[in-house]
Amino acid sequence: MHSQTLAAPNPCSEWRHQVRVVVDEHVAPGADACDRDARISPHALDVAAREGWWGAALPVDVGGTGRDWVDVSALHEEVGRGCSSLRSLLTVHTMVGHAIDRWGTDAQREQWLAQLATGATLGAFCLTEPEAGSDAAALSARAERVRHGYRLSATKCWITGGLTAGLLLIFARSPSGICAFLVPAESVGVTRTPVAGLLGTRASMLAEVVVDACEVPDTALLGPDGFALATVITGTLEVGRLSVASGSVGIVRACLQAASGHAARRSCAGGTLKDQQLVRRMLTDMVVDARAGRLLCERAARLKDTGDPETVMATWIAKYHAARAAARAAGDAVQIYGARGCVTGASVDRYYRDAKVMEIIEGSTELHQVTIADDADRQMSGCAP
Repeated sequence: MHSQTLAAPNPCSEWRHQVRVVVDEHVAPGADACDRDARISPHALDVAAREGWWGAALPVDVGGTGRDWVDVSALHEEVGRGCSSLRSLLTVHTMVGHAIDRWGTDAQREQWLAQLATGATLGAFCLTEPEAGSDAAALSARAERVRHGYRLSATKCWITGGLTAGLLLIFARSPSGICAFLVPAESVGVTRTPVAGLLGTRASMLAEVVVDACEVPDTALLGPDGFALATVITGTLEVGRLSVASGSVGIVRACLQAASGHAARRSCAGGTLKDQQLVRRMLTDMVVDARAGRLLCERAARLKDTGDPETVMATWIAKYHAARAAARAAGDAVQIYGARGCVTGASVDRYYRDAKVMEIIEGSTELHQVTIADDADRQMSGCAP
């Protein structure tokens, strides 16, 4: 028999290392201030543009950097480690760019992708509504057919990046079904109101977007009329789910770094907090959760890169694990910090608040539990006894 040596996953590719250095120098140091000011600093936005992060998932021929999904996952993990709010902006922007690249006409791709790739125009994903939430099948937004186009009427809430986006991907119901529309944010009939008092991702510049009888041409329709639910929404939410999963792994790593450093400095019972067995257990859980989370994200991304349909469930699993792990790690980090971790600006308080959001967005933890269990039932029912 021949023995086979399996290569271990590369813990730090050249691309990941490059992103990590930039995050440590330009993103993480200002993240608490962005959280306090409830907006991403112009410097951080410029850095993302300079480094090509806005167009990481877009092809080179449209101005992107043509990264595969494994690299995109690494990018979102590292940025999420430094600032979950900036990662959130990257998430929705990547979703919009991917949707146009995948389902857009040649004219739509030519009009928008170069701007999105450079960050000259930022995109926002406008699905969620006050009553329907993110249940696309229950949308109340309307797209009425008019001469040479559509008249849109909608109220969209919790729209990440809605305050600053130049392009809105708006989902509405036409007589044919759910449709997706590319709407410039400055269009007549579009108003944006800031969402204040957020628990987490406070700097992601959320807005309520109201579209009041906004008329758009036929060329604003993205993908087939009435088929956005099965195409654009499903495909883009998968991208968003992978990003949130990766960003959640970043939160776990940020918690580990902060908690480990504090535990090593903090005096306790003649030694340090790090000498306490229960503290070491919490740090150990963070290490294991971070490594497991990254492997799950990398598997989902590799399957996506090869076009394997298994990527869908792999992404659900990665997001479920990573979001729960982020919540555990953030809770333990605050516990290790004690009272010092309960003060705004301690960083671990931001991780704690941001981690809670990860358990809600791109499908709640409970929705993931139902979906993953249902898939397991289908798999088991197909197995021979």
